Amino acid sequence: MRRLSIRRWLALALVILTLAPSAGAESGGYHRYSAAIYDTFDTIVTLIGYAEDQSVFARNFRGVSDLFTQYHRLFDGYNTYEGIENLCTLNQKAGSAPVRVDPALFDFLQWCLDLEAAYGTDQVNIAMGRVLQLWHRYREAGIASPATASLPPMDQLVLASEHQNIADVILDAENLTVYYADPELQLDFGAVAKGYTAQKAAEYLAQSDMPSYILNAGGNVCAGSAKADTGALWGIGIQDPDGHETGSDLFDTLFGADLTVVTSGDYQRYYVVDGERYAHLISPETLMPAAQFRAVTVVGDDSGLCDFLSTCLFIADYDTGRALVEALPGVEALWIFEDRSVEYTDGMAQYLKSAGATNEGAPAW
Repeated sequence: MRRLSIRRWLALALVILTLAPSAGAESGGYHRYSAAIYDTFDTIVTLIGYAEDQSVFARNFRGVSDLFTQYHRLFDGYNTYEGIENLCTLNQKAGSAPVRVDPALFDFLQWCLDLEAAYGTDQVNIAMGRVLQLWHRYREAGIASPATASLPPMDQLVLASEHQNIADVILDAENLTVYYADPELQLDFGAVAKGYTAQKAAEYLAQSDMPSYILNAGGNVCAGSAKADTGALWGIGIQDPDGHETGSDLFDTLFGADLTVVTSGDYQRYYVVDGERYAHLISPETLMPAAQFRAVTVVGDDSGLCDFLSTCLFIADYDTGRALVEALPGVEALWIFEDRSVEYTDGMAQYLKSAGATNEGAPAW
């Protein structure tokens, strides 16, 4: 706990340094401010906003920071916190008896179950905890010692997969309890936790006195209304999966406002075994990392749903994924294949710089 406290102190110090408005950012009574959160979800969360003064930005940043801290603690599968029944304590206790949880955690679990029921896809399963834990251990060991990196034995993966039936997660809405009918089941929220939290932050900011903002939670981007100083759209980069080789960080740029953009890719959380890359996105069917795409980007108006969909599309075959997206109003997607070829839904062109979109919102076709 001492080390965590020091990290939070350093993070707050860094945040204070970034609260000053950018040079030349004042227009029409608005200033551009930025700040960052350094200790949630193993990523840096940045917020840029246009506000009338520093106090307005600071108040809204605190609100966003509080939300990320709250959900980080609830979704943490490795640490416990005093007075909180979170994912870690659920995985320890819910296989023995029902565990009463915070309403926010209960709502999240119900949302996850509703998503599976609504979309009928088995590409994202929060009950895959045992399989994902096994991959996590081998990935961390492989990163620490590349010369001895190895894959989890398939027989162990198969045994772990026998305890991933989402129907064994029993929710009691009246008592706000969670029970695992299979005592060996373990939950993992990695596929949707950041997106869900980012959506809560976006909803908070949409109702605030700083609706012109852009929030980036490690690849989960939420953009509010257009920039308050110029009315220009926000530019959101799609990272080049081979940036270390091409020398360019960006594969393409999207322009938009009042939307969310989420990318799932194989270029950040991965390790190499015998010269082959193994990413962290694991197929529930094969129990192996998906390897058809380098990245999949989803655009929509709900960050939680887009996070869920980006994982689904990364694991599913292209035809299945495209059919899923095209059946959803207001959702678009882009696939970067292994050979760097690209496919995207028809509506995605309106956002893409490569297709003629600009920060004024008018395609240049």
